[in-house]
Amino acid sequence: MQLDRIDFEILRQLRKNARLPNKTLAQRLGVAPSTALERVRRLHEIGAIHGHHAEISPAAVGIGLQALVSVRLARHSREEVAGFHAHLGSLREVLAFYHVAGADDFLVHVAVRDSDHLRDFVLDAFTTRPEVARIETNLIFSFRRNPEVPVYSE
Repeated sequence: MQLDRIDFEILRQLRKNARLPNKTLAQRLGVAPSTALERVRRLHEIGAIHGHHAEISPAAVGIGLQALVSVRLARHSREEVAGFHAHLGSLREVLAFYHVAGADDFLVHVAVRDSDHLRDFVLDAFTTRPEVARIETNLIFSFRRNPEVPVYSE
């Protein structure tokens, strides 16, 4: 299904504020509230919108440190990649992970209480796995999500 300029503007607006009231969204789009509501419903149905998320203050929930862990696998069989993917999905410290091309195979965004927790987590979650050949940990000093969504066709 092709998205038009109104659909893309809906995505932009909801990316900035997922709790935007439908009436306000309709006003910004220059359409009737029923049209805005139907458009948002359709964007959910076709999978253009996967969900709505809250940005949570790390400090409010006891997260004192975040890091990106680069992981290189020893072997790249489909089963081992899928198994490692499943393993990452089971770890509560993992906020997000990316299977990437390049020198490393995965970039893993982790959130922990402190440096001791990070050390123990990395040792337990990665170095004990037989498919892991190498890891490198980079501390995150700050993080901001870009509220803009890139649009490549309209």
